[in-house]
Amino acid sequence: MKLCRIIDKQFGQTYAISQPDGSLRRCRVNSPFELETVEITGEAVCPEMFLPPIEPRSILCVAGNYRKHVEEFGTPPNPDIMVFMKNPASAIGHQQPIVIPSVCGDEVDYECELAMVISRPCRDVAVRDARNYILGFTIANDVSARIWQKERGGGQWCRGKGFDTFCPLGPFLITPDEVANPNDLRLTTTLNGRVVQDSRTSFMTGSVDDIVSFLSQGTTLLQGTVILTGTPEGVGWARTPKLLLQHGDTVTITIDALGELTNSVIRKTSL
Repeated sequence: MKLCRIIDKQFGQTYAISQPDGSLRRCRVNSPFELETVEITGEAVCPEMFLPPIEPRSILCVAGNYRKHVEEFGTPPNPDIMVFMKNPASAIGHQQPIVIPSVCGDEVDYECELAMVISRPCRDVAVRDARNYILGFTIANDVSARIWQKERGGGQWCRGKGFDTFCPLGPFLITPDEVANPNDLRLTTTLNGRVVQDSRTSFMTGSVDDIVSFLSQGTTLLQGTVILTGTPEGVGWARTPKLLLQHGDTVTITIDALGELTNSVIRKTSL
C-alpha cells in the first residue's frame, strides 16, 4: 500500500492511495496505524497540498551511518550509533517549500535519507523482531544548517537540524510488503537537475533492524515515531567549493520502491 495524506479541494484533508496507473484514490482511514481498516472509496483526488504521510510523534535521527559520509567530513568513525532529534514541527510534505530562516547564513544543506515509522509502542526490541514494529517507510530530507549545527547550538545538533520546514517527508508511506529489502535500496539526491548523492542503503553501518533495536533499548518508542537512518556521502558542506541550498533551488530525493520527494527552496529575509 502507498498511502499519502493530502489537502484536496473537494474533501479537505484526506488520505489517498496511489494506484498502479499513478492516480490517487481517496480512502477512509480510522487511523494510519490501523491500515487494515483502510477503505478505498474510488473517488479520484487531485492534491492541492501534500502533507507528511503521518504527523510525527517524535523524529529520531541516526548520524554517521554511512562510512563515506563520515570520511568526507574528516571525522573518525564512532563505534556507537550517534542519535539526535528533530523538532516534529519541522516536518513538511512533498512539494512544500524548504524555508531558509533569516537567522541562517549560507549554510543550509541537503541530506537524503530512508525513514521509517513505528507502528506501535515498543521497548527493548530484539533485532530479529524489529520489522514487527515498522508501520512503513518513506523518504526524508534531513535539511541541516551547518553553522548552527557545529558552532551555534551549544554542542547539540537539534537547533541546526530542527528549524521549521527542515524535515520534508513523503510523499507516501509505503507498507513493508511493498519494499522487498529496505537494507538494499538505491537513494539519490538531485539538486537543480544535478545528481549530488547516489548510494545504497546496503552501505549503512547499521541496518533498519539494528537501528530500531538500538533505539528501543531501555527506551519506549512511541507509536508514530519517525526514524531517519542517516545520509550517504555527497552533502554540500563537504564539497569544494561548497554546494548549499539557495533561494530558487529545487531538490529531489529518490529512493527505490518509495518514489520521489521534491521541494523548492526559498529564503526568508526578515524575522
